[in-house]
Amino acid sequence: MPAGADDVARAAEPSDERYNKQGKLRSAVYDEEMARLQEQLVLLQYWIQSQGLKVLVIFEGRGSAGKGGVIKRITERTSPRTVRVVALPKPTERQRTQWYFQRYVEHLPAAGEMVMLDRSWYNRSNVEWVMDYCSEEEHQEFLRSCPEFERMLVRSGIHVIKYWFSVSFEEQRKRFEARNAEPLKRWKLSDMDLAEHELYVRYSMAKDTTFQFTDIKQAPWFVVPSDDKKAARLNCINHLLSQFDYVDMAPDVVEIPEMRQEPYVRPPIHEQTFVPHLF
Repeated sequence: MPAGADDVARAAEPSDERYNKQGKLRSAVYDEEMARLQEQLVLLQYWIQSQGLKVLVIFEGRGSAGKGGVIKRITERTSPRTVRVVALPKPTERQRTQWYFQRYVEHLPAAGEMVMLDRSWYNRSNVEWVMDYCSEEEHQEFLRSCPEFERMLVRSGIHVIKYWFSVSFEEQRKRFEARNAEPLKRWKLSDMDLAEHELYVRYSMAKDTTFQFTDIKQAPWFVVPSDDKKAARLNCINHLLSQFDYVDMAPDVVEIPEMRQEPYVRPPIHEQTFVPHLF
């Protein structure tokens, strides 16, 4: 593997008690910090609603790098009406004939929303280019158009935040082997994942080229080294929160009303069909 093919996580200081002997963040540290961050994410959600902000967060990176894991933790406590996840399937035949960015436009955030793209239009400069699913002309046109498209989004008032989750070849292999060893997780190991692992260096080339053209001032890339999954999640969410000067806009405690009495007699309960009472 060529030097600099991808980023690796920093080594933990030997005296840092937050990490175990393998240099990974301890679960107790992770759980405590994640609970705090998820509380802050709810406060951020209220702030986005109250200010009518339009927030677009793009998650890209290699297979098994941890994009899905951090998205799951962000949405675990937030409202799906405010914080939406968009993970588009393969384009239809009709969509293939559209302007490349067209199918993504309808999913952009409205006022008071945060949309998280679990992979995005950057499929064109990564998966599609590596796997020869697009022509070289289409690839070059994307690299020219994408920065202008994102600048246009920013000018329109959308906050565009882009994260690239980076994982080393060795760690990616461990994660793929773990999926392969467990029947209940084997569905997560696709033919595309196997091809990506084999073409690891070519994906490094794709990432470097993508950054060269699209790491722009208006919407820069933020790299998240993720060999330590737990540390990566905390680092990413901390950074996301730091992008907003938000304040606590949580609603006040409300009074729960008593049941209003109505002149109504319900039908006999034995007329209903219940599921079997196994527990």
